[in-house]
Amino acid sequence: QVQLVESGGGLVQPGGSLRLSCAASGIIFSNIAMRWYRQAPGKQREWVASITAGQITAGRSTSYADSVKGRFTISRDNAKNTVSLQMNSLKPEDTAVYYCYVLFLSMDYWGQGTQVTVSS
Repeated sequence: QVQLVESGGGLVQPGGSLRLSCAASGIIFSNIAMRWYRQAPGKQREWVASITAGQITAGRSTSYADSVKGRFTISRDNAKNTVSLQMNSLKPEDTAVYYCYVLFLSMDYWGQGTQVTVSS
């Protein structure tokens, strides 16, 4: 059974930082690309960042939505089956529920989401 559990959300002031984590189980984690999405109130869910599979850090690639490029960093720890999203220079428009996502055996799996609120 595939499970994705996010953590690390919270309330932060504009310009601040948060680090989100997603713990995965039920999959061969190192072989699978991972993604983060977010959904702001009244808006559609949007893709935020992706990281490819691979045992070696140098062999992986990352990609980001234009809105977060240069501020967010996605990474993974295959030994711990976790994917993280380091978010710096946060803006009020980053306020959303953040979701971890994986496509495994042609099925979509989502975590329960973690709320990030950027406000003074």
